[in-house]
Amino acid sequence: MRVRVAPRYDFLCLSLDMDSIRIDKWLWAARFFKTRVLASRACELGRVQCNGQPTKPAREVKIGDMLRIVNDGGEFEISVLAISDVRGPASVAQTLYRETEESKEQRAKAAAQRRAMREFEQLPAGKPSKRDRGRIIQFRGKG
Repeated sequence: MRVRVAPRYDFLCLSLDMDSIRIDKWLWAARFFKTRVLASRACELGRVQCNGQPTKPAREVKIGDMLRIVNDGGEFEISVLAISDVRGPASVAQTLYRETEESKEQRAKAAAQRRAMREFEQLPAGKPSKRDRGRIIQFRGKG
């Protein structure tokens, strides 16, 4: 007989004994980026700001810091609520931060604009012909 045990997430370091962590590791644990490498690259490119200052990947983030993050999902303005160095499920990752109301409104407005732009987008009627494919490849610079 096999006994199934519900998964436990108490291994996540959401404790008070950890007062700071590298920002790239925290961004990865909070699920803003899929890998730490992507989080590091975003810091290097200036897409992450901590308290209004551009950050490097090794900067320490503490509870109470205000972060501005630009990624594929949009532009986030958040406050750090907890520190974790382990990537857990999305439900647990969302407890690590609180997004500001202005940030939520801006992202909702941007999403509405993207939906509205789809109505005016003109898509081709069908597949491109062989001649059109050649022109597309040539335009992209691959041929």
